[in-house]
Amino acid sequence: MATVLPARIAHPETGAVADPRVEALVNDVIGRVADKWTMLVLEVLAEHGEQRFSRVGDLVGGISQKMLTQTLRQMERDGLVVRTVHPVIPPKVEYRLTDLGLTLAEAFCGVWTWAEANIERIEASRAAFDARKA
Repeated sequence: MATVLPARIAHPETGAVADPRVEALVNDVIGRVADKWTMLVLEVLAEHGEQRFSRVGDLVGGISQKMLTQTLRQMERDGLVVRTVHPVIPPKVEYRLTDLGLTLAEAFCGVWTWAEANIERIEASRAAFDARKA
């Protein structure tokens, strides 16, 4: 049985110590979506809707079948995607975001908006930093 450590983070509004289970979940979700492949699969399914396995891979680009399988399985385990197997020959398997996955995609849409609004500032900062270090 996993040991749940006391929370380190206080609730932003009340100042009360956060539920350690919630903190663990937040850390787990951040780690998962910070993973490049999960974020890209999330984006593809949010933008294109239900897709076949191979089409998800094509739309993501550069992902191996093994990594796509692992990513989709973990997303399915977390309740972010639904895997539908159609009883045809050859087998047809499709993936779509659940309501939970859609809300996560919406939450991370803000990161894209932030990046678009700040790309010049970030690039200028990086260039200045690199120039100082050269």
